[in-house]
Amino acid sequence: MPVRTEILIVDDEADIRNLIRGILEDEGYSVRQAGNSKQAYEALETRLPDLLVLDIWLQGSEHDGMQILSNVREKYPALPVIMISGHGTIETAVASIKQGAYDFIEKPFKSDRLLLMLRRAVETATLRRENANLRRRVHTINNSLLGQSSLMQNLRLVLERVAATNSRILLTGEPGCGKEVAARYVHVHSPRREQPFLVLNCAIMRPERMESELFGTAGGSEGPVTGVLEQADGGTLLLDEVGDMPIETQGKILRVLQDQKFQKVGSDHFVEVDVRVIATSNKDLKAASDAGIFRQDLYYRLNVVPITVPPLRERAQDISLLLEHFVHEISRQTGLPGAQFSDAAVLGLQAYGWPGNVRQLRNVVEWVMIMYAGRGNDLIEVADLPAEITGAAPAARAGQKGARLGMQGYLGVPLREAREMFEREYLQAQIQRFEGNISRTAQFVGMERSALHRKIKTLAVGDETGVEEEPEGEIAARKSA
Repeated sequence: MPVRTEILIVDDEADIRNLIRGILEDEGYSVRQAGNSKQAYEALETRLPDLLVLDIWLQGSEHDGMQILSNVREKYPALPVIMISGHGTIETAVASIKQGAYDFIEKPFKSDRLLLMLRRAVETATLRRENANLRRRVHTINNSLLGQSSLMQNLRLVLERVAATNSRILLTGEPGCGKEVAARYVHVHSPRREQPFLVLNCAIMRPERMESELFGTAGGSEGPVTGVLEQADGGTLLLDEVGDMPIETQGKILRVLQDQKFQKVGSDHFVEVDVRVIATSNKDLKAASDAGIFRQDLYYRLNVVPITVPPLRERAQDISLLLEHFVHEISRQTGLPGAQFSDAAVLGLQAYGWPGNVRQLRNVVEWVMIMYAGRGNDLIEVADLPAEITGAAPAARAGQKGARLGMQGYLGVPLREAREMFEREYLQAQIQRFEGNISRTAQFVGMERSALHRKIKTLAVGDETGVEEEPEGEIAARKSA
């Protein structure tokens, strides 16, 4: 459900506050009120509004409107402020705008003019916030989950389905497989798409800084700090690698998930927020919770909708599309000329185990483009790929499905056994590439379908790829034909 724009009215006259409130609520705005500086500061700490309507002259208030404006601009620089006054002068209006107010309106005012001013102020603030978010994360913005494999098509369907809800999601998968990209995909397909998307990487955050980053601080040597929870109000917060979050902070984030409010470090006031939380982990959080190193109650709070992002080796079919995307992206970012990979090079990349997943693939593409920049229109061949792909280094961790031996692995065995080892690995890679489709695999490798089935059975390829033996009925039907 879309979040309504909220406006805080600060005026010492209750009649004026109620009049403005009625006008705004008739237009669908959410409104809060304060009669003096103390109430205004408390309201701002509780929940930051989208816009502040502030009277300059506040009788019985410790601070007048100009002092409040000065404090607000220092503490909440992105908050738009419209000043109002019944005793306004040109000098007062100019002074307030110079001090950072969006605009000034004199009492008595027409409701149409006030509403127009409010709409413009909110739109301007929204554009500034969106631009800031884009600049901050321009290097990782990619709201598409690339891939035409059945695994990726199914993943997109699941993410789109859950995006429409407000449910919490736990994205699991190996490092580099695209969990953050999946989280962004959820955000841009959700009703919160126009609101902020922020990431807190729990794996690199020092424990002593975690709470101040999450909740913000009320003061200190650096002054007040707005935490990511408050910055993400109305939008989505991604807790990246949440399994590395300190156990003490886990209890506090649990209360935020329950109550949608928290206290800043050094403050007694509660700040209310409306944030959707998505978490990622490359660890087994269930096992961690059973072992007592991750809170079990937090695990179940986060694990409302568990989704696994598949590793790259299980969707090798998507590598050619990812290559094209990364070449274009790196060329645009660095100015390097583009590159084109030969069919053999693509096959070599598809046969590799990719322990670093999509992140590793991007690094390989960038390395190739740097090493062979300006070579003209020559294709990138297998020999141009890094040694980790073609050389002696194993392509995947020991025992991992799809692991490749590399040249050194063949040197200690007789030719016949090495040939069988190569054929087994080659067919496994091709079958995975075509997602178990034997007809397409046979057509590509240049074998009859029945001959390929016999080869698969002889080499026991099906034991590791999940390929089923050809049904006897199909064999008989083809023979009779």
